[in-house]
Amino acid sequence: MLDPARCKVHYSVDATLHTVHGTFNLKSGSVRFDPDSGKAAGEIVVYATSGDSGNSSRDEKMHKEVLESSKYPDAVFHPMQVEGKVARTGGSDVKLRGVILLHGQEHEIVAPIHAQLSADRWTGTASFTVPFIQWGMTDPSNWLLKVKPVVRVELEMAGSAKNSK
Repeated sequence: MLDPARCKVHYSVDATLHTVHGTFNLKSGSVRFDPDSGKAAGEIVVYATSGDSGNSSRDEKMHKEVLESSKYPDAVFHPMQVEGKVARTGGSDVKLRGVILLHGQEHEIVAPIHAQLSADRWTGTASFTVPFIQWGMTDPSNWLLKVKPVVRVELEMAGSAKNSK
């Protein structure tokens, strides 16, 4: 189980003259997997409406024109497969393959994950990119401001761990 109070989704996107940084909040999440087969299940839900770059006019445009967060209030990831071995204690570096539902469309992603397990708690980081224009979202660029078509996403995660076996 992920603890939403201890998790944060960070994003960055390059634009003319600067890089935009911001965050989203986690709504809920759990990931279950079979350590032998790597088969995974669960759901991680992020409030799309929580996106905050620290600039209210930019955020308004992001929510209204790009994410359409009033229409698509959540981004949902469904894990399918863990690639690599997860140590029962200590650090592990694996890849998590799954499907993300974002802006009303499903897309397969693979996220490298570093996880640290100790007793019944764990922490981890994950990263992936979102080619948002390719995925059907509006390009916020204009004649003066050019926004790169890829957003980098990094998750800080923490939660409780249970052995399935």
